[in-house]
Amino acid sequence: MLRGIFMAGCLVAAGPVLAETWPAADWQSQPTAETPAAQALDDYAFPLRDDVTRKGVRTDALLVIKDGVIVHERYAAPTSAQSAHLTWSMSKSLFASVLGVAYGEGRFKLDDAVAQHYAPFAAHPDVKMGHLLNWASGLDWQEDYEYAPLKSSVVAMLYTRGRGDMAAFTATHGLGAVPGTRFRYSSGDSNVLGASLKSMLGEQAYADYPWTALFEPLGIRSAVWERDASGTFVASSYAYMTARDLARVGLLMQRGGRWGERQLLPQSWVAFNRTPFANYQPDPAEPRRAVPGGQWWLNTVVEGMPLPWPDAPDDSFAALGHWGQALYVMPSRQLVVVRYADDRDKSFNDNELLKRVLAAYGEQP
Repeated sequence: MLRGIFMAGCLVAAGPVLAETWPAADWQSQPTAETPAAQALDDYAFPLRDDVTRKGVRTDALLVIKDGVIVHERYAAPTSAQSAHLTWSMSKSLFASVLGVAYGEGRFKLDDAVAQHYAPFAAHPDVKMGHLLNWASGLDWQEDYEYAPLKSSVVAMLYTRGRGDMAAFTATHGLGAVPGTRFRYSSGDSNVLGASLKSMLGEQAYADYPWTALFEPLGIRSAVWERDASGTFVASSYAYMTARDLARVGLLMQRGGRWGERQLLPQSWVAFNRTPFANYQPDPAEPRRAVPGGQWWLNTVVEGMPLPWPDAPDDSFAALGHWGQALYVMPSRQLVVVRYADDRDKSFNDNELLKRVLAAYGEQP
């Protein structure tokens, strides 16, 4: 197993000097001692399995970052520390961080009509930017994957009639609810955010903006982001980066949008990301589903439902993606966890992984 410690730095703030650890250009690992709790974590994340049936937990990469230091790192071939892995729907949270920089530059407000920034949404004048960020546009959208392709809006958008211009395809959907009154998870909402940012910036600046606004300041060098035929980033699904680079975004969020001495994301934006959607109605059939915030998922109690991850702190939040991709952030424990995976069934459990992470590395700061 690879474990490591990395460059330490200091932040000078008003009052005392706060010692902090920030990653250098590369997070090189250095071996540290095994513990039974760390082995129990690996036993869960990397079990022996039958790769023919693809049943059971399959982790491709697992990193645990404590106080800005990678304390646990393991990969399963062919994935390595140099692999830019597909993030799937973690792309939504990544794009929300890109949008956070634009928000801090004053390019839009949460209560702006989407049509102000993306003309094809003129048919939906009451949908606001904040609605899209909460997956609450009200559009009659079907986010069904492998098992209902004929009815699936997202399959049509990503792979068939909508793939040439995904935001425009989303705009053709009618309303099924008053905007802002209903949560309905929608990759279409996220891709309309991608097209809206393009209108705000113009084609030339837009092409590099995720890099100039977010990735380069964080030292992320592996990122690739696919665009559809119209030139819009597929904000819902198609960002790729190494596990270590994804961890940088987690550290940014753990520290409230600050990177070193620079407040890269406004604190108000991070607070919005971490605020539950006000009109969220949980599904009793999925009592352990994380609660939607601003394109992030929250470990919080809503309307008497149980805590989604009962063994994790209630300030935990995450970017989550298809087949088990996850970036967990636990600010009160100064922890960030990255998991790349290929889970093809429902055997993986977020809470079980987090419980084992906390047993190994979660002592109170």
